[in-house]
Parts: sequence; structure tokens; C-alpha cells
Amino acid sequence: MPLERRLPEWFRVPAPGGPNYLRLRSLVLNEGLHTVCQEAHCPNIGDCWDRGTATFMILGDICTWRCHYCAVTTGRPNALDPGEPARLAETVRKLGLSHCVITSVTREDLPDGGASVFAECIERIRDTLPGCSVEVLIPDFKGDDDALRTVLDAGPAVLNHNIETVRSVFRRVRPKGDYDRSLRLLRRSREMAPHIPTKSGIMVGLGETEDEIRETMADLREVGCQLLTIGQYLRPSKMHWKLDRFYTPQEFEALAALGRAMGFTHVASGPLVRSSYHADEQVAAARSG
Repeated sequence: MPLERRLPEWFRVPAPGGPNYLRLRSLVLNEGLHTVCQEAHCPNIGDCWDRGTATFMILGDICTWRCHYCAVTTGRPNALDPGEPARLAETVRKLGLSHCVITSVTREDLPDGGASVFAECIERIRDTLPGCSVEVLIPDFKGDDDALRTVLDAGPAVLNHNIETVRSVFRRVRPKGDYDRSLRLLRRSREMAPHIPTKSGIMVGLGETEDEIRETMADLREVGCQLLTIGQYLRPSKMHWKLDRFYTPQEFEALAALGRAMGFTHVASGPLVRSSYHADEQVAAARSG
């Protein structure tokens, strides 16, 4: 039996279906919005949606990149929806969120990569629900400083950009990305807006070594990254990158301890951890740290 079909017992989670989950699903459907929870087949969807939290995905649901670990549809995107930021803000208001996470597909077809839409979403949410902090999980914008500044100037609570994996694996699973360009984005964010915490995430189980994980964590600290997530890669389909191995909960705990020792303000590390899992707890840690 293939490795990915033999999920360890620690991956067993209750099926989604609580009242908050159903309410959020209805709101997302009625407003014509997308969530990375659905598009990326996140195993935490039941837990997060029952807690009244979700990671909204803007700029449509079709990505111009084809990363070999990602379940999001790849192809030619549709035209931008000018009403999306307003509908997103209204949904956040109806949910009464105190912290909201916004990510997107990669849109190489847009001159600014969608940075201006990120900024509008942040501003709309702030106007509609002033008490809600907004975390953004952004693409690399091809290294465009102007696009990054557009997002930072809108004042997100956290600037998140995932490194995803170690240097030796990076180009094989993310052929359009660049490991050093991702590091540079995080460094430039700290230089442009030192008051905005930066965050990144690593998947394990793609064929990396433990030494390489440590090296990647050190690279992130070198560019000032403060918040870190580490989670298990799960192969979305047979067409995606092969799963190398499962890490145990004890190994994740050891990585979390290592991260704290290296100086990260907060490390969320576990089999089911994803980049926006319990993001409200990480932003609280960033504020207190």
C-alpha cells in the first residue's frame, strides 16, 4: 500500500459538520468567495471553521504557477472581480472575526501580482470591522519591491510568505519560485516595515534531511523572520510530488523547541499544522514578544 494511504493515527480528525462550520460554508458560497481551506484540501477545515476562522483566497481560484505539492487548480485565470474585496469584508463582519487571514493564487498575468487587491482587502476589512487584525499570506511578486510596499503600506498585522521547503528540494517542487527570492522578500519586508511581524512556513516529508530543515530555519532567522509554522506534507493526488516520510509528533516537538532556541517569537509545529492554523495565537505571541 502506498505510504500516503497509510496515515498514522495522529492524523485522525473529526469529520467537519458543526454549526459554525455550516454557517461559514454557507457565507463563503453565498458571497462567491474562495478559501484555501477548500482549494488546498486542508485537513483542519472542520476545526478552524468550527472556531469561526478561515483563510480566504483572493484573486480567483486559478493559479498561474504549477507547484508539484499544491492542490490548487493551475491554468489561465479569469478576470479580476472588482467586488471581491467588499464581499470579503462583509463576510468577515458577519463572522465577527478578531483576526482574518488572506492569501491568494499566484497571478503572473497582473502587473503588480495582485498587490493592490491585497491592499484594498486590508483597507476594506479595517473600515468594516475595525477590531479585526488582518494577516496576509502573499506570493513572491517576482521580487517586485513596489508590489511588496503596496501591501505593507496597507498595514497588515502580519506579513506571511512561505519558504515551503529546503533549498535542495525547492526548485524541483516549485519550479517557478526561487528560494533566495523568497528570503529576500522577508528581509525587505522587515526593512520596509520593521513594526510588522514576518512569518513563514515549512512543509516536511518532501525528501529533505533534518540538517536541511535546521539550515532553512537558520536562513529564515537570518532575514528576521519571527513566526514559523512547520507541518507535514500530504500528497493531494498521484499527480503530485511523492511523500517521502511521515514525521512523528515527537519530531515536530523537537523542531518547535529548536525554533524557539533559535529565537523565533512563536513556532507552531505539528503534523496537522498549516501556515494559517490558529494564526490568531501567533499574532498574539508576536504582539507580546
